[in-house]
Amino acid sequence: MAKKKALDTKEDSESISDGKLTPMDIKSIWEEVYEEVKKVVIGKADVLEDIMIVLLGEGHILLEGVPGIAKTHITNSFASAIGLAFNRAQFTPDLLPSDVLGTNIYDPKTGTFKLRRGPIFTNLLLADEINRSPPKTQAALLEAMAEKQVSIEGTTYKLDRPFIVIATQNPVEQEGTYPLPEAQVDRFGMKLLLTLPEPDEELDIIKLKQDGIKLKVNRKTTAQTVNKMIKVIKEDMYISHEVMQYMRDIVVKTRTDPRLVLGCSPRASIAILGHSKAYAAMSGRSYVIPDDIKRILVSTVHHRLQLKSEVELEGSTGEVIIKDIMNTVSVPV
Repeated sequence: MAKKKALDTKEDSESISDGKLTPMDIKSIWEEVYEEVKKVVIGKADVLEDIMIVLLGEGHILLEGVPGIAKTHITNSFASAIGLAFNRAQFTPDLLPSDVLGTNIYDPKTGTFKLRRGPIFTNLLLADEINRSPPKTQAALLEAMAEKQVSIEGTTYKLDRPFIVIATQNPVEQEGTYPLPEAQVDRFGMKLLLTLPEPDEELDIIKLKQDGIKLKVNRKTTAQTVNKMIKVIKEDMYISHEVMQYMRDIVVKTRTDPRLVLGCSPRASIAILGHSKAYAAMSGRSYVIPDDIKRILVSTVHHRLQLKSEVELEGSTGEVIIKDIMNTVSVPV
């Protein structure tokens, strides 16, 4: 294993950002970020790993869980450790698109209009309780998520890279909400379902609060280095033709499964490709293997599947169906 790089000093950060990164560097950076966030987040190892995967795959995340399970805390802590600018937008029924994107304000001193930037001008945007705002406000995010830019009164503004939206929603309180349409849900690279902590984890949380320990999350890398990591994943990761066929076979099989009204679109194939390459790099490899696809498949695909009503009434879920499909597709050797 390559020597682990200490990234919490200015000199070390500059040395890593000036040179060519390797998958071993990416693995080392991820391990340092994870160890830092783990100081303040009890459990949720898979969630933290998935957030990193989607960030490096240039996607976005839909985070679903009941109130009080640290959705905001996880997101904020991750942004601090990885050195990203962080903004939070609380989505409410009266929130307007301009409250998210920004608007032009008249300056009487100069006689001109100046842009007052909204919270979307950041690296990591937490769209908290996104389903509490009407569709018009939800749709304000779509251009930013797809094109990494926003249009305000006819002018286009590029967003800083990297850019990721982490949207949260509450699955149990549906009164006064506007459920996200399937086409919008499909634009999220992953949908992560946060569960309540295990009893031992709950005890650790109570102890942490009882002791009154105020732990600070230290920055372990920078947005510039994250962009270099993304470039390595896009340009330098190898994936064989057979492994690409394996991805394709899984996606195509969702389109003919009798339990589904609608299977995956090519957007799902692209997301699987990006996420599997990111996970391979985080594992220290420069190539993708079928196990990488298996690791990211369920979280990447399950929310894109539309089940038939009778299948849902029987208690089946998208997670169950995609696992069934994965088990029926032959794995390349």
